[in-house]
Formats: sequence, C-alpha cells, structure tokens
Amino acid sequence: MEITMMILQLLVVLMALYVGSRYGSLALGAISGIGLAILVFGFGLKPGNPPTDVIYIIIAAVTCAGIMQASGGMDWLIQIAERLLRKHPKYITILAPLCTFFLTVLVGTGHVVYTLMPIICDISLKKGIRPERPCGVASIASQVGITCSPIAAAVASFVVISNKNGFDVNNLSVIAVTIPACICGLMVAAAWSYNRGLDLDKDPQFQARLADPKMKEYMYGSTASVLDKEVSPRAKAAVFIFLGALAVIVLFSVMQIAGHDIRPSYNGDHLGMNIIIQIVMIAAAALMILFCKAEPKKAVAGPVWQSGMVAVVAIYGIAWLADTYFSNYLGVMKEGLTGIVSEYPWSIAFAFFAVSVLINSQGAVVASMLPLAYSLDISGPVLLGVLPSVYGYFFIPNYPSDIATVNFDRSGTTVIGKYLLNHSFMIPGLICVTVSTLMAMLMTKLIY
Repeated sequence: MEITMMILQLLVVLMALYVGSRYGSLALGAISGIGLAILVFGFGLKPGNPPTDVIYIIIAAVTCAGIMQASGGMDWLIQIAERLLRKHPKYITILAPLCTFFLTVLVGTGHVVYTLMPIICDISLKKGIRPERPCGVASIASQVGITCSPIAAAVASFVVISNKNGFDVNNLSVIAVTIPACICGLMVAAAWSYNRGLDLDKDPQFQARLADPKMKEYMYGSTASVLDKEVSPRAKAAVFIFLGALAVIVLFSVMQIAGHDIRPSYNGDHLGMNIIIQIVMIAAAALMILFCKAEPKKAVAGPVWQSGMVAVVAIYGIAWLADTYFSNYLGVMKEGLTGIVSEYPWSIAFAFFAVSVLINSQGAVVASMLPLAYSLDISGPVLLGVLPSVYGYFFIPNYPSDIATVNFDRSGTTVIGKYLLNHSFMIPGLICVTVSTLMAMLMTKLIY
C-alpha cells in the first residue's frame, strides 16, 4: 500500500513539473504549488522546507546585477566582447562560447547574452562562416556558466546545502573545480562545432534563401552591433563596483581556504558565506544607485532582474515540492537506492540531468535534489564532481536562450529540427556536459 501511494504521489510531482514546464516562466514555481497543495492537503504529507537561504542570495545577487545593467554597465561588457569577436572573426566558433560563458560567470544568469547573440550571428554570416557553428555552442555556454558563477543560484545552493550536510566548501572552492572543467567541456564542444554542417557556399538550403532578393536583404542588409552605444563613465564605474563586490566575496573565500578566516564570528561561530554574499551584493547595489545614478525602476524592468525573480519563484515552488515528497519517503528511497549509489555514487549525475530536462533550472535541480543525494550518503566531493550534470534543459529546445538564438540567426542554419530532438544544441550540449562532468569528477578525485 505504501509503495502504491508513493508512486501515485510521485506522479503528482512529475505532472506538476511537466505542466509547469509547458507554461514556463513563473508557472514552473506556481504550478508546483498546486502539486504541493495536493500532497499536503490531499495526501496528508508533512510539508518540507522551502529553500529560503538560497532565495535570499539570489535576490541579493540579481538586484546587484540588475542595478549594474540599469546603469549601462552591461552595455560596456557587451562592447568589450564584441570588439574581441570582430577583431578575430575567423575564430568566432571558439571565442563566442568563451564570451557568453564568462558573461554568465560574472553576472550569475545566462539571460545576459541576448544582446550578444545577434552580434555573433552577424559576424559569422558576414565572414562566410555557418552561423550554426558558433551560435549552437555559444547558447550552451551561456547556461554552462551558471555552475561556475560565485553568485549564481546553483553554486549558492550547493554551498549552503553542502555546509549543512558536513561538507565544508565555499563558493570559490566550487568554481575552482567547475570553471576549468566546464571550459574543457566547452572547448571540446567548440572543436566539434568548428566544421559542423555544410559551408554556406555548399548548403543548398542557404543558397536557395540567398537567391531570393528579399531574403538576401534580410540576411545581409543590416549590421547588429552595440559599438555605437555611448558608455558613460558612471556605467563603467558601476562595473568596477560590481567586480569589486565579487572580489570581496572571493577574498573571504580565499582567506578561509588559506586558514586565516577573516569572517566575523559570534560566540565562536563564523558568519556564513551566504550572509556575506547577501550583505556585499546589496551594499554594492546601493553604491551604484548613490554614485553611478543607476535607476531602480530601470533595473526592475530589465531582463537580468526579471529573469532572476522568475528563478526565485521557480526554485521556491519546485524545491519545496521536491523536499516535501523526498523527506516523507527518505527511508524507503535509501533502502531502494543505497545499493546502487554505494557501488556507483557518480550515477546520481543521471538523476540530476533528467530532473534538469524537466524543470529548466539548474538552481532548482541543486536545491531539490542535493538534499536527497546527501541523505543517500553520497560524499560531498563526489557531488561536486557531478555538479555540471545539473544542466540538461538543452535536451528539449524550449529554453528562452535557445529559442532566441534560432530567431537571431538570419541565415536559417541554427534550427529546431522536424523531430524536435534533432536541433542545433543537442550534440554540443551532450558533449559539453559529458566532458565537463568527467573533468570535474577527475579534479575532485585528485583534490579530495
């Protein structure tokens, strides 16, 4: 009887995630609330714990990044990336994913690439390079960077949950593994993409589009660029304040690793890095408002702040729903899975990837699945090694960055295929996640 109820309730969880993913955006969190209500009021399960610590970090980080965007600082970062790409257009398939990756690492969200992606398409098309080559892997890179950003929800979730489960790790020690591992994965994916598909002069579909004068004008008649935007000294100052805030966070982590912990302590307990990140990010946002004339109204209307708040609602609903289900059946799950994970602890990576395909949020995957992984007695270093596997939502091409990339590519080479899964992001995504996870596992084995 218990197994029957467990399966029935799992179907409620999966249905809530499926329906939420179909509607996207805020619906992911809100529809998870329906599933939560059914479990609690319908089946009488004890509610789990919402991930409040993680949510507070996300709010602080996206507020700071959103204020920087409102100041015009993001335009300056995009200009720097565009200058690099236009200076070396021949290597755009290698450089484009590095640019989108590091933009995400800096800001903590992959939604900052929407301004850069049309530029990547434009440069490759004008250079005669098949735009699908840089665009497919650059879109993947914009999301891979989330597990490599010290202020991203996925990293913050991993640190907070790991510390609660006895794995003493901080943001810097996490990204010290994920950044080199994910760069390796991206470069292998970029190398595969370098000659993917037919060259434009040999592609019959592209040549047919080119033969149409209106289509030719659409493809070549304009230039996507932000180099003509004037960036004020205040906008540049906002970027330096933001980078300074990141440097302060990294300093606390470095000193902690070096054995000279400079965090304030109270009754013998040091202040948690989750609190330090919140204080530093909020203070940096205030400095931008006071000295860089950044307008809060612009920040609230900007894509960085809005996408961050959507992530808050998604993580709030999804992680609370998952924790409610898992916490009520922890004993049963441990009994059923202990044999597998004790023999092959790395196999939890497949669960992380599968859940990510469903819920389109790396932060939500970590917040909802990591407590279960620790309860199965999987060690912290193993879980750090499989952290890159929490990115799986490229598998079904319904994520905004992938859809936007298809629309930005005027050549029509970046596509979502007839059979849905044969799209331009599939193979670069699989290569990147696989190589990144293997490299991270190797690094953690050597370090720990």
